[in-house]
Amino acid sequence: MIHNRGVAGMKTDVEHFEVVVIGAGVGGIYEIKRLTDVGFDAVLLEGESDLGGTWFRNRYPGSRFDSESYTYGYSFSQALLDEWHWKERYSSQPENLAYLNFVADKFDLRRHMRFDCLVEAMHWDEDARLWQISVKGGDVVTSRFIITTVGLLSAPTMPRIEGVDSFEGEAYHTFFWPVDPVPLEGRKVAVVGTGATGIQVIGEIADKVAELTVFQRRPNWSAPLNNSPISVEEMTEIRSRYDEIFATCARTPGGFEHEPDRRGFWNVSRQERLEMWDRLYDEPGFGIWLQNFVEIFVDEKANAEFSEYIADRIRQRVHDPVVAEKLIPRDHGFGIQRVPLETNYFEAYNRDNVRLVDISETPIERITPSGIQTTDQHYEFDLIVYATGFDAVTGAYDRIDIRGVDGEGLGTRWSDGPKTYLGAMVHGFPNLIMVAGPQSASSTSNFPRAIENSVDWATGLVEHVRANEITRFEADAEAEAEWTQYIAGLYQMVLLRKARGWFTGYNSNVEGHEEGIRHVVYNGGAPRYLQILTSVAEDGYRGISCR
Repeated sequence: MIHNRGVAGMKTDVEHFEVVVIGAGVGGIYEIKRLTDVGFDAVLLEGESDLGGTWFRNRYPGSRFDSESYTYGYSFSQALLDEWHWKERYSSQPENLAYLNFVADKFDLRRHMRFDCLVEAMHWDEDARLWQISVKGGDVVTSRFIITTVGLLSAPTMPRIEGVDSFEGEAYHTFFWPVDPVPLEGRKVAVVGTGATGIQVIGEIADKVAELTVFQRRPNWSAPLNNSPISVEEMTEIRSRYDEIFATCARTPGGFEHEPDRRGFWNVSRQERLEMWDRLYDEPGFGIWLQNFVEIFVDEKANAEFSEYIADRIRQRVHDPVVAEKLIPRDHGFGIQRVPLETNYFEAYNRDNVRLVDISETPIERITPSGIQTTDQHYEFDLIVYATGFDAVTGAYDRIDIRGVDGEGLGTRWSDGPKTYLGAMVHGFPNLIMVAGPQSASSTSNFPRAIENSVDWATGLVEHVRANEITRFEADAEAEAEWTQYIAGLYQMVLLRKARGWFTGYNSNVEGHEEGIRHVVYNGGAPRYLQILTSVAEDGYRGISCR
């Protein structure tokens, strides 16, 4: 992988770049384009065998966008917008991966990418003002600057259950679903987990397997995706109003076309609320969540009324009233954490070949060579699917040995939750920029819309330091403390603070993340976040010390 380029004063077997980008997903693809467009000597390192990030790995049945396809694609190139035809309103994983490959090939970006280059360590050399990057296999790269684009959901977590390795049938975490098709017909299948991934898998495979047993610990709210094909004529119409579409995304809190209803929950009659909810529930996408009254995010009574509406819709769709009640969350209201969108999920439980096991009542004791043992009985399976989620937002950073000034580890700094400046920088870790880092807006908004803003800001910063012959920049400790406190304050303003999901850093499969709140996301709205980034840049990158 490493070629001898040579740098004065360094070993000749170490390759040096001005900027190293880590991760070839949506963010990394755009970042390496921006950097090379403005003349940086830059390389992108990717641990997988090819590009795509989320859409390279998550090949499980049912994997697809929950953002409208045409709002998810990049907006930076008119030629790209003119050429690509999204075939579905919510595109599936194969098409999404094809799109990212199309982008990379169109702009000849692969020549700047290195695959099978898993970054294991990043150590800052204060004397040389360089990062030393260790790649699995022993290769070393040095770089003046690092920009991480490692993704929000790229560190999968297995359940902490005895005997996971003892099962003699096929078993996969959804993140590691094989490239080759996995046989489903005629097989007894278990799905462990009913988060966003589990909901997609269950709805997709229920009618394809002989038996499906779902092991649910905590139910999740979910609403219909209502997907549909996009015809040639409709795609032509979409292309004609891309400027309008992206302008709408730029002004909405979530970066979608869905604009919140600001009439006031209590200013509208109960009948009018019900009529609006009926309409939104039957329309495509996140409208039922993001086009709703803003009070559902902050007012407990408003949220409770709306949550009961959704609960009633679930009861209407699930025939067995006992099963229906088990699928209705009791520990949080609808919409206060990220809402999964589903296709035929609730209808799956009406099938004779599908059963729900509530492991809050009969916990899993262990995985056996032939199946799963609960406190109630033993179940035998041919295939176990672990839809047990991710160590979200910070997990990808925790898996790299990142050491800043004086050898301090980033994991140590973040042991009780992330501390950042703008969700992009960390004091004590110079010349490091995080795109979609913890406490940024990327996780709480339409990802590519936020990504383009963050990449543009990061590229602008490294252009600034290059133009001014700056060799070291770092977030000020005071600026980091203020931002971290600001993020914590935003949590107190919304009902999100009461949720137990990845927006609050919760994960029962990660030690230390089972209780309490970790302030991992920015929830002040994408437009406000962009205003802050812009203001910081226009003010000479305030809060950042350069020398």
